[in-house]
Amino acid sequence: MKRIVQGDNLKVLPTLPRGFARLIYIDPPFNTGREQSRDRMQVKASATGERTGFGGRRYDVERVNSPSYDDAFDDFEGFLMSRIEAALPCLTSDGSLFVHLDYREVHYAKVALDRLLGRECFRNEIIWAYDFGGRPKRRWPAKHDTILWYVVDPKQYVFQFDEMDRIPYMAPGLVGKEKAARGKTPTDVWWHTIVPTNGKEKTGYPTQKPLGVLERIVKVHSEAGDVVLDFFAGSGTSGEAAARNDRGFVLIDDHPDAIATMQRRLARWDPEVETSAVG
Repeated sequence: MKRIVQGDNLKVLPTLPRGFARLIYIDPPFNTGREQSRDRMQVKASATGERTGFGGRRYDVERVNSPSYDDAFDDFEGFLMSRIEAALPCLTSDGSLFVHLDYREVHYAKVALDRLLGRECFRNEIIWAYDFGGRPKRRWPAKHDTILWYVVDPKQYVFQFDEMDRIPYMAPGLVGKEKAARGKTPTDVWWHTIVPTNGKEKTGYPTQKPLGVLERIVKVHSEAGDVVLDFFAGSGTSGEAAARNDRGFVLIDDHPDAIATMQRRLARWDPEVETSAVG
């Protein structure tokens, strides 16, 4: 199953099959209180260009309209939890739910998810830490997001330990050559760069998350042939992570720019990805 669906996720989710997804990952709005957008530029070589680069070469710079969306909610908990509750029937009996937020709302979401699923279904609070962007001088710079992991059944769920990507030891001399060469498994704190401005991953869609973070989740918490559901799909990173690792995906978003971005991004993995709309 490889589908992109345009529509309000609250309307789309009840139309999906029951128990088809082994993994749900969502990166919903963070309730930042402002419009989310990202400035983009296209640069072309020109003898009379306004900018000068390496070796004295000159370039013209054109600003490109970026996708944007409003990220302010009076009742964020009601908005988010109604959609998670509508999505839960889509999970298999041994499935997992990952909810990616930041410091603004994650504490309220944790309490609400404990009420909805039961505290015994909570497995981990994963910290994704990075080190780019502005540094305010009146508080500690906020340089991490939080990913909450819940399971349907705390006695039976997918956790493929051997599929973890290994990371370097901070003090390799203390563990010996063999262990140092193999690397260590990650903890619940994941150091990973944001999507580089000029990187191949970059789609131009605001709030795009790095492929490395999503691939780690997909590989450990699902198996080949499973389906990943993301109903705040945005730029489609979860879909690419799934496609790269022989998983199917169902990606939902109501923004036309998100749909166009996902179609372009996923065409290289399957040029015949099904796209539909639910009004």
